[in-house]
Amino acid sequence: MEAGQLGSDERGHQHSCRQDGGRPPSVGSSYASHGEGFGSWECTGRLSPGLALRQSPFVGFSEKILLPPSLTAWRESIRQSGRQLVVTNGCFDLLHIGHATYLEAARALGDLLLVGVNSDASVRRLKGSSRPIRVEGDRAALIAALGCVDAVCVFDETSAERFLGLAQPDVWAKGADYTLETLNQAERTTVEKGGGRIAFLPLVPGRSTTLTLKRLEEVAQQ
Repeated sequence: MEAGQLGSDERGHQHSCRQDGGRPPSVGSSYASHGEGFGSWECTGRLSPGLALRQSPFVGFSEKILLPPSLTAWRESIRQSGRQLVVTNGCFDLLHIGHATYLEAARALGDLLLVGVNSDASVRRLKGSSRPIRVEGDRAALIAALGCVDAVCVFDETSAERFLGLAQPDVWAKGADYTLETLNQAERTTVEKGGGRIAFLPLVPGRSTTLTLKRLEEVAQQ
């Protein structure tokens, strides 16, 4: 395919590429590459039916991390724009496919996803002195780097009550291992008083930080 030409891959999915120099991308890909020997390619394509790949404005993960004092003003701007805010929270110690699947499902419940991440001190209070494995800055950055996540805020309290009061979610997402009765009731009340609803999302079986750590211990003993 010539530069700038519209083509299709072996499945009939259309893609277009514009070359500024360097090698072409693989069929159906969508990326921009910059660097010696590669040049720059900008492509739009469709890898599966209904999925349009377009280059969206890049937002670095550090730009997604909010400090608690800025959360109120950020939340008000979301409200003024008329968009629905989904909020979830957790330790997210060793990021795994269960986390990614859960966060994508949470994002689908609204227009924006804010993730509250427990600080190192609060993780220790919840899970013991051997946790967390990763420090709070690393955990927040890895969550912020996910495309489905719009903002991240680290909070220091063991309970997410204060964080939820600042975030005022339209939807509060929790894992399906909870029920309304087993939720932290102070957190539940905070969300419901703010007009938010609570959604329970399925988890990926066999995927958790605890199981990952157990597997690493087994490997180390072999």
